[in-house]
Amino acid sequence: MAIAWLVGAFLAAVPAMGKAASVQDLVRAYPDALAGFDGVNLIWRDGTRMKVDDGRPDKSLEEQLREGSILDQLRVPYPVGTVPPPPPEQDPGRVRNRAFFDKMYGECGAGEVAPHLVRVVWLPKSWGHSVSITSVNGVDRRLEAVSRELDELPAEFKKFLYPLGGTYTCRTVADTGQTSMHGRGAAIDINTKFSDYWMWRRGKDGLPEYRNRIPAEVVAIFERHGFIWGGNWAHFDTMHFEYRPELLGYDPKSSE
Repeated sequence: MAIAWLVGAFLAAVPAMGKAASVQDLVRAYPDALAGFDGVNLIWRDGTRMKVDDGRPDKSLEEQLREGSILDQLRVPYPVGTVPPPPPEQDPGRVRNRAFFDKMYGECGAGEVAPHLVRVVWLPKSWGHSVSITSVNGVDRRLEAVSRELDELPAEFKKFLYPLGGTYTCRTVADTGQTSMHGRGAAIDINTKFSDYWMWRRGKDGLPEYRNRIPAEVVAIFERHGFIWGGNWAHFDTMHFEYRPELLGYDPKSSE
């Protein structure tokens, strides 16, 4: 009985891994942009059809990070909440199909993202500095909601939240060459002083040595509004949050 109780308590304390997101989750998460799925193609509201599968299901993680399909970016379940160190080769949400996000938010190098950027005041009660974020998919409104909730946390949490590492910047991801979600205007980095990044922390074998100092309360607030956390990646980036509601089962309509 005692063993059974301990096992039950442990399972209750550890967030469920959940299941992989589906294309229907993707459609539900972006109602302004996506109209449906015909079994082969994602259908955009402007009539564009985009294949979700590239016919290469056995790509390595490295290949997926550089040339992932829409299905590839949905394959790995995202574990809601702060969890023990992610298993190797598990980067849920880090795979991003270039064509999908180019169409959704635009190519920053071509000047297509900047026209959609708006200013949001980050932590108006605690810090009060404005940041640039995209208005596409209402990301600006979601970030404002995150900011309001974080502002109500006790004082000891605020050191993790500002000064910010940044929001919009047109750049690529260091190890993949893909456009960063910062280049889409849909990501935010909180205070780098209390953050950890896999490229900064490697063991003698060259592999990342996981570390996290970001409180679970902070992660939970971001996730509640459709932002996934880079601390749930084997290639961890604990300062990083990006708007990926499809991986959280988040329905934007339910929050409006």
